Amino acid sequence: MRKSLLGLAVATTLLSAVAHAEMANYAIDPSHTFVSFEIGHFGTSTNRGRFDKKEGTVQFDRTGKSGKVDVSVDAASINTGFASFEKHLRSPDLFDAEKYPTIKFVSDKFVFDGDKVTEVQGNLTLLGKTLPVTLKANQFNCYQSPQSKREVCGGDFDATIDRTAFGMDYGIKWGFPKNVRMIVQIEAVKQ
Repeated sequence: MRKSLLGLAVATTLLSAVAHAEMANYAIDPSHTFVSFEIGHFGTSTNRGRFDKKEGTVQFDRTGKSGKVDVSVDAASINTGFASFEKHLRSPDLFDAEKYPTIKFVSDKFVFDGDKVTEVQGNLTLLGKTLPVTLKANQFNCYQSPQSKREVCGGDFDATIDRTAFGMDYGIKWGFPKNVRMIVQIEAVKQ
C-alpha cells in the first residue's frame, strides 16, 4: 500500500510538472526582425533585397523543447534601394504582389541541440503555393532586455529555396539561377 501511495505521489508530481510546462507567447519585434534574400546575377554579382513590413508571433517552450512560429511578410514592401528594380520585383514576373500580397512562413517544429534551437521546419507560402522549408539556425539566444525588461528570444536563420518550385520562373531561360538564399533575422519579445 505504501509503495502504491508513493508511486501515485511521484506520478502526480510528474504530471503536475508537465502540465506547468507550456509555451510562452512572443511578439515579433519589427525593429530587430529582417527578412531578406540573395540571388546571383549572371555569375557576376549578387542581387539583394529585403521586405520592410513583417509581423508575426512565436510560441516557445525551452523546457519542452518545442515551438511554433507564424510570420507574414508584405510582398509589396520589398526594398532594394533601386525603385525600378523594386517595381519589377512586385510585378507578375516575380512576386506578383498585387495578386499575392502576403508571403507566409508557419512552423510547429523546432529542432534542438541541447538548449539551442538548430533549425525550424515549416511551410513557406509564396505565389499561392505552400511547400516545406527548413530554416537553419546560425545562432540562437534568449536574453533579458534592459529596455523592455522582458525576455527576448531570436536568432539568424537561413535556407536556400528553389524559386521555380513556387512558379517563379522569370529569367531562367536567360541563365538566372533558380536557387535563392533566404535570410531571416528574428527577435521576439515575451508577452
